Amino acid sequence: MTGRPYELDVGARLRALRLRHGLSQRALAKRAGVSNATVSMVEANRVSPSVSGLRQILAGIPISLAEFFAEDGGEAEKVVYRAAELKEIAGGGISYRQVGSDLEGRSLQMLHERYQPGAESGKAMLSHQGEEAGLVIRGRMLLEVAGTRYELGPGDAYFFDSRKPHAFRNIGEGELELVTACTPPSF
Repeated sequence: MTGRPYELDVGARLRALRLRHGLSQRALAKRAGVSNATVSMVEANRVSPSVSGLRQILAGIPISLAEFFAEDGGEAEKVVYRAAELKEIAGGGISYRQVGSDLEGRSLQMLHERYQPGAESGKAMLSHQGEEAGLVIRGRMLLEVAGTRYELGPGDAYFFDSRKPHAFRNIGEGELELVTACTPPSF
């Protein structure tokens, strides 16, 4: 930050835009045809790029100069999500409340899950790219991963390779509540 409130922090804006598009500094540099050091120094505000230099970096996203300077930071700047802002992405006996409404360019999906008694993730086993982790808040869960079954209760957690066939089921008499995360976002 330059210390003058009317000046734009080009480095911070470029970093937020790059992260929103799911790019590492190295990936953006390669796409733009510039060195990784150039992207790093611009983001750190150690150098101020020329208009043509910034245009070249932004071509790796791609975004125009006008769009870059018109950006308001909006969703990419959002850090806190209040309970009422969690997005419901399921229905029926299972509630999946997702942190963040738009996961485009994100590499992590975090959910607040609730299963009614007897509810399960489905008759077929699940399998997809990435990893999953979760922490049981209350209730009893049966987790099956690659043919092995595990019973979990409050405070218990799991972490596994999501390519392995897996399934979840509430085996308790009350509601099952857990907080989970998976990479990349799976739905």
